[in-house]
Parts: sequence; structure tokens; C-alpha cells
Amino acid sequence: MPLYYSTAHQLHDMLVSKEISAEEITRAVFNRIEQVEDKIRAYITLTKDQAISSARSVDKARAAGEELPLLAGIPVAVKDNMCTQGVRTTCASKILYNYIPPYNAAVLERLNEARAVIIGKTNLDEFAMGSSCENSAFFATCNPWDTDRVPGGSSGGSAAAVAVGEAVLALGSDTGGSIRQPASFCGVVGMKPTYGAVSRYGLVAYASSLDQIGPFARDVTDCAWLLNVICGHDPKDSTSAPYDTPDYTSFLKEDIKSMKIGVPREYMGEGIDPAVKEVIRKAINVYSGLGAVVEETTLPHTEYALPAYYLIAPAEASSNLARYDGVRYGYRAENAGDLADMFMQTRSEGFGAEVKRRIMLGTYALSAGYYDAYYNQALKVRTLIKADFDRAFEKFDLLLGPTSPVTAFKRGEKMDDPLQMYMVDICTLAVNLAGIPAISIPAGMADKLPVGLQLMGRPFGEGDILRAAYAFEQNTDHHCKLPE
Repeated sequence: MPLYYSTAHQLHDMLVSKEISAEEITRAVFNRIEQVEDKIRAYITLTKDQAISSARSVDKARAAGEELPLLAGIPVAVKDNMCTQGVRTTCASKILYNYIPPYNAAVLERLNEARAVIIGKTNLDEFAMGSSCENSAFFATCNPWDTDRVPGGSSGGSAAAVAVGEAVLALGSDTGGSIRQPASFCGVVGMKPTYGAVSRYGLVAYASSLDQIGPFARDVTDCAWLLNVICGHDPKDSTSAPYDTPDYTSFLKEDIKSMKIGVPREYMGEGIDPAVKEVIRKAINVYSGLGAVVEETTLPHTEYALPAYYLIAPAEASSNLARYDGVRYGYRAENAGDLADMFMQTRSEGFGAEVKRRIMLGTYALSAGYYDAYYNQALKVRTLIKADFDRAFEKFDLLLGPTSPVTAFKRGEKMDDPLQMYMVDICTLAVNLAGIPAISIPAGMADKLPVGLQLMGRPFGEGDILRAAYAFEQNTDHHCKLPE
């Protein structure tokens, strides 16, 4: 197994036993990037010199006899909507093409404390608005399993980088499925933690009540390791939850006998590709064989998740993106006649079509005369969706279903039909509206493309999710498959 395809826990053991150095690992990943990046295009910015320097400092610490943190020397990619001090942070938008933050996001500080090696900043749909990684202002990222297909979005660059060996671990953000759906399309593990479990300080906001940072990994153990680093209370984030963070690796046990798992019928109904359903049915059989109690249940307001989300998220985006005006930082239009004209030209030229669409949707939903009819109604629906999950978790430990109704689709296939693109996230949106945790793990293949299994849990129930995901992984080999 090449170093770039090894897991973080394998590499850590090799570092501790002095079989390899952190610099060797880092150079192996950059060599892999040189091999495949022209086909995949996962990165907007690479930080090779900084990465090599970080790796060397880990090697010096090891030589001095210091005990290495678990992620010391491990190459990690970061989605380009998280602030990195001194390193360009663009959100894949023309309007931030030259923005260099003066500070680090909280998750970057934690990665630095853990002595992880930051490889670079990955591509995304502009301002995390999209499901295919085609809305980037710079270029589209390709799926390593079939480069004519999308890697999913918005965190497509992070998912593709881990899948193809251009990073060992990666961070993404999930507002409506933007970690889980690309994890499904690229055949890796991706987790959206409970809202408030990971600090959003330094995450460039899209929809503040929905955004959550989470990990991409090759297996569930690596996912738990990265969660241990990034989770925890942060006083700089007013939405950060003050809770005792457990050691997530303590949940990595195969025994799931008597665990109760519900399968919402809405997640296995009309609109789900039959080949995807078949993979999920086989996964259900695995759980039954391991002693879990699997039963059908219902989340009756699921059908309203998509319209509610596409009122709430754009409304928050409309507010959050008002700060990009060409005055203080980022892109500024030239030859404007006056200040108002400069504002208008800057935003017209700086934002892409999808971002403009969502700003207009959100501004309309918040406008006088429509606030109660649209935005306020969507908030009420959000409450009903959360109540559905609360009722389900009175009976079940976890809920199970497909991560996406389809496998990775061809590039350009849905770009001209926004509603078809939005429908790809139908299985993931409700989780964000309810604020609960969920994971996507590789569950099999359909038409030679990966299919993700989604496990959803109670608020701060990441442990139960990891336990069930680990048990499945230990009794299947889907996570071992690699793109050719």
C-alpha cells in the first residue's frame, strides 16, 4: 500500500516505530498530487513549503524523544472556506480571489496544536453553494472514480483529495449535505457533527444556523481521530456548545447487538435510484446479521425539507454575503461612476450565477410582505422536521438510509436545471435543519460507482454513530476499494 493511501492510524504507528518520517509521508502526498492533480483538480492553493517545514518540525520532536500527538505529521487538506493565516482563502469566488486572512479558523488552530501537516486549500462550490463542485469560480473538480463525473459538493475538493490519495484527511463544511454527499460520491467517510460541536469561528459563513465543519477520512477510525481534535467548546463562537467532549475512539467497538436502527420509509421511496436502494438493503442485512434490531419508521415532514431549506439557507446567505461590497477587502470593480455603482458592479462581477440566485431568493423571502408567508413558514416547518427526529429517537438509537438518491452524475448534467441539482440533497437536508449528527460511509457500488450509507443520530450522539459505522466497516470491505 503506498504511503498516500495509508490511513492516519497506520501512518502514526509507522512514525512511532520510526519506519518512516513525517517528511517522507508529506513528500509522498505531494508526489501523488503531481501525478494526478491535473486530472482531479482538487486544490485551489497548495502550501508545500509550509507543509515540508511542519513535517520536519515533527521529525525533530520525535528525534528529541517527544511523544507525538495522534495526528502529528499527518497530511490534512482544508476546504477553502476556512480562514488560514497568511494563506489565501477564496471560497472559490472571484470576489475573494486575493483575500489573505490575518487569523486562523479555530479548527486550524486545533490542527496546528495537534502537529498535523496542512497540505493546502481544496476546491468547492462558490461560498459552499452547490452539490457538484462545478460552481467554483476557478475550475470544476473531477470524481476520481470517473473523471467525467462530479465529486459532489460543496466539499468536492476535500472528498476527491482523500479518495485519490492527495490527502490523508480533510476538513469540509456541511450546510445541507456538503460533507456527506461528496463522501458518498467519492467512496470515503464523511461526517457532519452536531450543530455546535465544532467551532465555526473562522468558517466563512453561508447559512449560520446550518453550517457545520466536519471530517473526511478513509475509515471510521481516522474519522474519530480527527473528531477528537476539532470538537469542543470555543468561547469565540457564540453557537459553540459547552459540552464534555468524549474520546470518540472509545466508541469503536464491533458489538452492536440489540442496537435499534430505524429506516425511514421516506428515504427508501420514490426518487431513489433502484441500484442505490439495493446497496442500502444489503447494508440493512449486514446490520441485522450483527444483531441490531432494524425496523421501518417514518419522518413524515421529510418532503418539506427541501423547500424549507431553500428559504432558510438563502435568507441567511443574503444577510451573510452583504459584507462583500468591494470596500474593505476582496474584488473591487473598476471604472465605477460612484459608490452605489461600485457596489453594484463589484457584486455583479464578483459573484457567480448560483450565488446570485440564492442571494435573490433569500432577499425576496426576507422582504416586507413576504417574510411571514415564506421565511417564517419555513422556520415552522423546520420545527416540525426536528420534532419528527425527536419522536424517532425515542424508539431508535440511530436512523439509516442512503446518503444520496443517486450515484455521481456526469459533469454538466444538472447545471441547467437548478431544481434537479437541489433534489440531489434530498436525503441530507433534514439533518441540518434538525441540527443532528450524521455520517456517510462506503456501502457498496452501483454501476461501478460508490454508494454511501447514511447513519443519523441524536444530538451529540456521534458516539453511537461511530460505533455502528465501525461495526459495519469491520464486517465489510467497501472502504478498502480504491479508484483506478
